[in-house]
Amino acid sequence: MSKTSYQQRKERFTTDSEIEIKASYPKIEVADEAPGKFPFTRGVQDDMYRSKLWTMRQYAGFSTAEASNERYHYLLKNGTTGLSVAFDLPTQIGYDSDHEFADGEVGKAGVAIDSLRDMEILFKGIQLEQVTTSMTINATASTLLAMYVALAKKQGADISKISGTIQNDILKEYAARGTYIYPPKPSMRIITDIFEYCSKEVPKWNTISISGYHIREAGANAAQELAFTLANGKAYVEAAMAKGLNIDVFAKRLSFFFNAHNNLFEEVAKFRAARRMWAKITKGLGAKDERAMMLRFHTQTGGSTLTAQQPQNNIIRVTTQALSAVLGGTQSLHTNGFDEALALPTEEAARIALRTQQIIALESGVADTVDPLAGSYFVEALTNEIEEMAWQYINKIDAMGGAVEAIEQGYMQDEIARSSYKYQRDIQSGEKIIVGVNKYQIEEKPMDNLFTVDDAIRVQQIEKIKQLKSERNNEQVTQLLAQLDETAKNGNNLMPVILNCCEQYATLGEIADTLRNVFGEHKA
Repeated sequence: MSKTSYQQRKERFTTDSEIEIKASYPKIEVADEAPGKFPFTRGVQDDMYRSKLWTMRQYAGFSTAEASNERYHYLLKNGTTGLSVAFDLPTQIGYDSDHEFADGEVGKAGVAIDSLRDMEILFKGIQLEQVTTSMTINATASTLLAMYVALAKKQGADISKISGTIQNDILKEYAARGTYIYPPKPSMRIITDIFEYCSKEVPKWNTISISGYHIREAGANAAQELAFTLANGKAYVEAAMAKGLNIDVFAKRLSFFFNAHNNLFEEVAKFRAARRMWAKITKGLGAKDERAMMLRFHTQTGGSTLTAQQPQNNIIRVTTQALSAVLGGTQSLHTNGFDEALALPTEEAARIALRTQQIIALESGVADTVDPLAGSYFVEALTNEIEEMAWQYINKIDAMGGAVEAIEQGYMQDEIARSSYKYQRDIQSGEKIIVGVNKYQIEEKPMDNLFTVDDAIRVQQIEKIKQLKSERNNEQVTQLLAQLDETAKNGNNLMPVILNCCEQYATLGEIADTLRNVFGEHKA
């Protein structure tokens, strides 16, 4: 019988990383790897979700601490198992709400936190020993962590038992996002100070979430996201070891943060390859404890993939992306609201996003066995190919002297820009289809009931700061800030002094400005 001829939909099929996809895949030799065993391709636990599902987080934070606290209680009531805090831009770059640069941004992209008093309100009615909290904060991570620890102490918690994560990944800020304050070298010093402090005082805290998410959002493809993230991770490990820290201790508290985009199989392969590569990297750097070689990661569905056109389509996109994260073995997951291309998510959108995770977990069956796609000729081949492509990038970065040097030379930024340009060009040409954007468009009415943040929030925050400064011991705050200045200059660990400042209600801006005066500001 003769072979049926047909016309392919496209001349060539590829993943987002330009890995060619064949019509079918021959049998492939697969390493005899077990889940929970080096190099962890199949997962970091031998039973994965059979004993415990991933942590279901919903990234939330807006307006005032009071408003965000209300949303956190709503999410916890609806089944969220971990909190994930978004901070506004002034908080992220070390400005109090009364600073002139904060005008127009207070409470907009996240919650405004100016002092420990705001942190007390943010977590009112929430016992910090009973939740895990992830905080997306980088340049001011030391201060926000200190406020969190100070609050836990005020609640009477044993700080050795509190758990959570600070993002604390400044290198990706230089490469992709831009919310940095200090130059790279003092920034790396602050990060390693946090590593050292937490290893002794807050041992259950994940001291950094090395983030590929924002690298991907800036336009990188999957292979670049993987490579640049692991290269940054390698730089943090080397910096900590240079400070004299034991890799078998601190590496157990490193976590990663990846993006999940629409190409389901490439994303699954990316997550599997990430674990295998990180295990090899840490072992090569001298780790002997297998737990220090495990890559644990949080995933967020792709914000840049959400469309303002036909926003309900985003529910399907988020479902596909969340499924890839679960099939890839994530430890924690945030699903975006369908309306986030237009505004901060409404309660309805946040609930649908959370229900998406719950349905995948409890109704789909994909969490019932470990690494369900293992042994698939396609997925195994794709895992190998994306790993090989990522190693090529890492080898180039190593040849430049590492991630810090590659960023200072603009290498990562240029590669991300090229990838972003190609992606947009492919959409405009129709080579890449985005349903509702360049195909299957309809006439649409503007969405009703979008979430908005009142500009009067800044006035409220300024009044809070004025009241705080009239009630605290200003002489003591001045002395502590002078001590912080001296510690920044003498090279001792900054965290104990920052904690003392926070406990006496020094503001975030005052602490950041003290360090600015010593370290200077980074200029792109």
